[in-house]
Amino acid sequence: MTRYLSSPRVPRFDRLVNGSSGRCLGSVLAVAIVSRMVRASAVPAMVTVFALLAVTSVAVRAATTDTTARAAIVMDMTTGAVLMEKNASMPLPPASMSKLMTLYLLFDALRERRVSLETQFQVSRKAAEMGGSKMFLREGENVSVENLIRGVIVQSGNDASVTIAENLAGTEDAFVRFMNVQANKMGLENSTFANSTGWPHPRHLVSAQDMVLLAERVIRDFPEFYGYFKEPEFTWDGVTQANRNPLLGLDAHVDGLKTGHTQAAGYGLVGSAFNGQRRIIFAVFGMESASERQRESLRLVNWAFREFSLMTIVERGERIATANVALGDRDEVGLISTADIVATAPFWAKEDVTLKLRYAGPLEAPVKAGDSVAELLVTFPEMPTTSYPLQAESDVGIGGVVARIKAVIEILVLEIAGLVPGSI
Repeated sequence: MTRYLSSPRVPRFDRLVNGSSGRCLGSVLAVAIVSRMVRASAVPAMVTVFALLAVTSVAVRAATTDTTARAAIVMDMTTGAVLMEKNASMPLPPASMSKLMTLYLLFDALRERRVSLETQFQVSRKAAEMGGSKMFLREGENVSVENLIRGVIVQSGNDASVTIAENLAGTEDAFVRFMNVQANKMGLENSTFANSTGWPHPRHLVSAQDMVLLAERVIRDFPEFYGYFKEPEFTWDGVTQANRNPLLGLDAHVDGLKTGHTQAAGYGLVGSAFNGQRRIIFAVFGMESASERQRESLRLVNWAFREFSLMTIVERGERIATANVALGDRDEVGLISTADIVATAPFWAKEDVTLKLRYAGPLEAPVKAGDSVAELLVTFPEMPTTSYPLQAESDVGIGGVVARIKAVIEILVLEIAGLVPGSI
């Protein structure tokens, strides 16, 4: 496969040649997985092609950091890279951290103008009698949506959460159904909601990974409401309560989201921090004390900003490689990215990056410029692989009789080599 890589920010291919011997330190991998039978009139069998585009070798230091949390995950929202994880997919009691889903549904209602910040919600007896953390609402009183938002975010009020649920859906049980529908839409695969508050329930479970994905959606989908998360305190009915997020004011970069604590869940926090260039989202579950939660969360935030930085892998419009095309008026098409590909790189291993091209090929003509037809897989040591879509650089039209004859010959060659089952 033809290979191109001209960005000065990553090692060029001419740097991968081993001295006078001309031996390339990288290699080209082609893995053929045939998915269907082939006949004379068919397009050549689609195969998954992996091409190792670039690899360098440097001394590697451990990238990961350990944590005392029962489950944890740290993600760079800027690039989507997961910097560390521990039991991240394990469903666990989330306590009040799950109120983020209650808030998400309320923010969605505000966005759709079904309610406004001034809309008054009436407090039921059930809401007023809720235990645990409270806004101290009274049965029968009317409270504005904006004050309920602050009551949930700043004071973690269970009474405020139930009031929101009942007024949006009629009953809390009906609201819970909406919560689970939304979780399914978001792809929260290891989460099930049983109430609007995070009150202990055997079926109310959320994974750390899902909690970070939910936090990302809150930040990305509703930036106009995110400012509530960094309010330091809120007073309702003469009672002033400080924001329960222990990192607010302790670290200038931290600006949200939500704590949680019950005996079953331990102490948890899903939080976010922004340093002007990168936004980090993290979640820790199952800490043994509030002080441990504060120390460990702060340590993870500092580690994420200190040990990683952004690195441009490919610039917008730059040809990265070519992909083979079957039955087209050309045999191949250039692969580009329509946006800069920026990765989160460890400071100590910026040049130790592996780039792999993956596509189901040969591509079938016609191919339209701008179509997403491949993926660039970016991997740094001790970090999960991050994938980025690649687009066709130009149009490839349908070829004539000669192209079809050539395709049949290619099928014969593959069959003789034993790569294609069946017969022509």
